[in-house]
Amino acid sequence: MDRKTNRAIIRKILLTEWDPIGVSGIPEAQDEYDAYADTVFDMLVNQTASVDAIAQYLFKIATEHMGLSHPGLAKRCDKAARAAAAFQSDL
Repeated sequence: MDRKTNRAIIRKILLTEWDPIGVSGIPEAQDEYDAYADTVFDMLVNQTASVDAIAQYLFKIATEHMGLSHPGLAKRCDKAARAAAAFQSDL
């Protein structure tokens, strides 16, 4: 698969598994997490991050950049990180 296709898969993972602001059902917002998808994709391609590092990155984005603090956020970050890492073998 090419970079564009792989990036789209990571985008989908973030929209379905992470989605801290609840935009997955809004067609106009499907690109909301693209910058974060790019970073996660690069972490996977360069094999520079563990599942925990990806989860921590997503948690930091949600809490520090977005200012969120709802219950279950850490679990959602971990779930998205695990899904992304599972995809890593296909890169």
